[in-house]
Amino acid sequence: MKRMTLVLPGIMAGMSCFAATAGGMASANGQAGQRASTNASPEANVPAIPCYTNPNAAVSMGDPFALRHGGMYYLYATSAGDGFKAWRSKDLVNWTELGYVYRRTSNTWGTGSFWAPEVTHYRGKFYMVYSCNRERGGGFRLCIAVSDRPEGPFTDLHAPWCDNGWSCIDADLFIDDDGAPYLFFDKVGTVTNPVKYMYGMIYGMKLKPDLSGPAGEPVLCAQADHEWEDPLSTLSRCNEGAFVFTHGGRYYMTYSVSHYASPRYGIGYATAPAPLGPWTKAANNPLAVTDASIGVSGPGHNSVVSSPDGTELFMVYHTHANMERKGGRVLNIDRLVFGGEGELKLIGPTRAPQPYPSAASK
Repeated sequence: MKRMTLVLPGIMAGMSCFAATAGGMASANGQAGQRASTNASPEANVPAIPCYTNPNAAVSMGDPFALRHGGMYYLYATSAGDGFKAWRSKDLVNWTELGYVYRRTSNTWGTGSFWAPEVTHYRGKFYMVYSCNRERGGGFRLCIAVSDRPEGPFTDLHAPWCDNGWSCIDADLFIDDDGAPYLFFDKVGTVTNPVKYMYGMIYGMKLKPDLSGPAGEPVLCAQADHEWEDPLSTLSRCNEGAFVFTHGGRYYMTYSVSHYASPRYGIGYATAPAPLGPWTKAANNPLAVTDASIGVSGPGHNSVVSSPDGTELFMVYHTHANMERKGGRVLNIDRLVFGGEGELKLIGPTRAPQPYPSAASK
């Protein structure tokens, strides 16, 4: 596979950043290869370390998902029309392209629209969940592929997977602290009467331990119903791109709203006492929206991962490459912190230099 090192634009070699205390930096204590349950200290100072600057225009992709495993980070994303490429990094900042980790063949079920891959380490294997379609107008289906290595190659295990006839995208495979697997996904479609608009609603369901299929019925978790989510839009009334993790005995779900190509695309979150809810959207939403004053457009479809030493959390997300609609998408990372009542806050979106993730430069 072709390999090339991609360095985040704006890194200032030999210089240091100084950042003030950021209201409770997050701590992550999960196992390698799994999303972490987090236990944040009330406050922590960001040390003086080398800087990075968003966005990473060299990594052109959408829907980024970052996996931490074995002291490395692996980035998977919507990145090719016939499969998925990946990148690898030691610090979340400097990325080496690995090329294709999954690619369509004449025997694969999907033929196009390969979107939003996520990879989870579970029972000694790496499982990639993604969505695709088979024919134009035929709707989208979820699929699951497997590999012995995070670098792949991944081969389909079930395609389609958990198929109940719905058109579905944006799969999120969540492993609870007790080891039980859950699937979150987006049911999508188009309403034509009395007005035309696209919709997306997030559902969740428990899976069989062997991931062969559902262990229960899908449960509605979130839909566009708050003012900032543009619930009366004639383009897209959508909640999508769910990412679920735990902190302090509570379940958190980050999600995106509106259409990915729209400047109204943004990120919010909800909390719940159990994986299937009930989910309550946060009073301090949104976490991230377009900010034309600093050149940020359409932040969305994120994942969450800890810093190399596990003392900070980072949101990994995309923004539009420029302020124009459908201007392509590029990689961003920013710190995610917890307030005193467990509320989430994104220290961003940023365009000014930021300190490297903790311990990345040590």
